[in-house]
Amino acid sequence: MTKPLILGRKLGMLQHFKSDGTVVAATVIAAEPNVVTYVRTRERDGYGAVQIGFGKAAERVLSKAETGHLKGLPALRHLREIRLDDTAGFEKGQEIGVDRFAPGDKVHVTGVSKGKGFQGPVHLHHFHSGPRSHGSDHYRRQGSVGAGTTPGRVLRGMRMASHQGADRVTVKNLEILKADRDRSLLVVAGAVPGARNGIVMVRKA
Repeated sequence: MTKPLILGRKLGMLQHFKSDGTVVAATVIAAEPNVVTYVRTRERDGYGAVQIGFGKAAERVLSKAETGHLKGLPALRHLREIRLDDTAGFEKGQEIGVDRFAPGDKVHVTGVSKGKGFQGPVHLHHFHSGPRSHGSDHYRRQGSVGAGTTPGRVLRGMRMASHQGADRVTVKNLEILKADRDRSLLVVAGAVPGARNGIVMVRKA
């Protein structure tokens, strides 16, 4: 397994003190051992991928399709499929733990960013606000979006009010500061996407 990957839960952030006394902001990820539930190959499926799952679940909460898919494996709460060019080193039923990562490794962390709802252009795109005096009612409204006669329409891609957040985000080249095998914890330098208890994927760069 040249580039291991693992699913976990974002627990929160803290200060991490390095051996030279410097302090860095770090994120703690709880990554209990993952189970490989299926391995896809180009010859059989047309593409290479590995399905992994983690988190114990009661069998009664799984559908019949999920129960059949996990036949011979423990009931898992979270399942993900990750496409890989090379699936060598993965096999069904295999466990992946934090011991496959070491301090100093560079990793990519993928998660779903915090949802912030429907936001206006001032908050979303950092537009300047309008005048506050002389009876203006355009303090935080959208300004001009184009000419009326030519082209006579709003051009595609115009920045406007829109939904913000709840997107799949990947933060690249973060450093592993600590891999605690006994407690199944990873400490990663910097911030990772998502809220507390959000599901994240850690993948070696």
